Amino acid sequence: MRIFPKSAFGQTVLLIGVLLLINQVVSYLSVTYYFIRPNYQQINSLIAKQINMVFLDEVDYHDKDTQENIYAATNIRIYTEDEAVENGLHHAIYYQFFSRQISELLGGEADVRISPSEPFLIWVNPPQDSSVWISIPMASFSEGDISPLTIYLLVIGVLSVAGGWIFVRRLNKPIHALQVAALEVAKGNVPAPLKEEGASELIAVTSAFNQMSKGIKQLEDDRALLTAGISHDLRTPLTRIRLASEMLPEDQSWIKDGIVHDIEDMNDIIDQFIDYVRQDTRERREKLSLNDLIEDVVQARNIEENHVIDTHLAKLPLVMIRRIAIKRVLDNLIENAFRYGSEKIDIASSYDKRNKQVVFTVRDYGPGIPEEQIENLFQPFTQGDKARGSDGSGLGLAIIKRIVGLHKGKVELSNHPQGGLVATVILPIN
Repeated sequence: MRIFPKSAFGQTVLLIGVLLLINQVVSYLSVTYYFIRPNYQQINSLIAKQINMVFLDEVDYHDKDTQENIYAATNIRIYTEDEAVENGLHHAIYYQFFSRQISELLGGEADVRISPSEPFLIWVNPPQDSSVWISIPMASFSEGDISPLTIYLLVIGVLSVAGGWIFVRRLNKPIHALQVAALEVAKGNVPAPLKEEGASELIAVTSAFNQMSKGIKQLEDDRALLTAGISHDLRTPLTRIRLASEMLPEDQSWIKDGIVHDIEDMNDIIDQFIDYVRQDTRERREKLSLNDLIEDVVQARNIEENHVIDTHLAKLPLVMIRRIAIKRVLDNLIENAFRYGSEKIDIASSYDKRNKQVVFTVRDYGPGIPEEQIENLFQPFTQGDKARGSDGSGLGLAIIKRIVGLHKGKVELSNHPQGGLVATVILPIN
């Protein structure tokens, strides 16, 4: 369990709370020792003086008439033990603090109790005569006299913490917006310009981020335009070369076939370049069955006689995906499995209910890939040449990773224990 928060928001609120707590404790102690305590001392002194007056030598405090005269003059009652119990002594609460101070003032051991309800009475068993109890009325006196101070300090503390929380939350709102926008940029998306608000430093950072996002968007557009232009310009001479190859004599058909094969490879490479720079975010997401999509792709591939695909599909819930983009992922994985692996491959699907994810795998029975090369295969223009041979541009897995990332999923490659390579794609349901 973490005690100290890591975020600036949490640390600031914690700092404000600690400072306020210290301030409240100091305020409480100051009021107690410099305001409440002197008052209690003054009250105790007055009580002690009144009791001492009762025990003056010329006063017969056992006489009933004298007791009535004392009551008429001071509202002080003098009771025996039994009379005190009958008049509410048994409900009174013992207070060590008062007992100690009044004992010091009276010069002997005194027992001081206070009735908890109105009329508030202070009961004192004086050291001068332990057989009597003296009740002294005290208007508006109770244990709860200091409760307004406690409530006041509590309210001030709560309001201060709440105010600090609102202030820090407003201060951190632009930072949170920057975090969300930065994550969108990391996924290849360009968010709308952020609202420039908050402190001057945050406004400057937000402005710089907006300019950076605009620059990235411009670079993406320029790259897509450049790639499309190059692709278009290359296809024209390739078409002319193909037409020229058709005019070769029949005895040179082997040359023609080689030229046609190379042209088709070059067209495939151009298509991969276009796929890599294209923005798949323009396609609308749909709630689809991943199994149906797998079956469609497999059916299209079954026209190739030398290729065999075995499917093992579990029951899956519908998932929000971009249909064309995920089909491109499946096509690329199947193409890689046939081209670099084996003529027989397996495709399986499963549902991870606990993590709310759907999973599909494409496995071939080829030589696999050395473990140290797997991590780098998702980088553009990287191929597993040493293990599986090389054809194409090396963009296939980079395209797959980008598409899966747009779906907030992940793709993994691993060697199967019984041989071959397994490509695993994990997609969240939401």
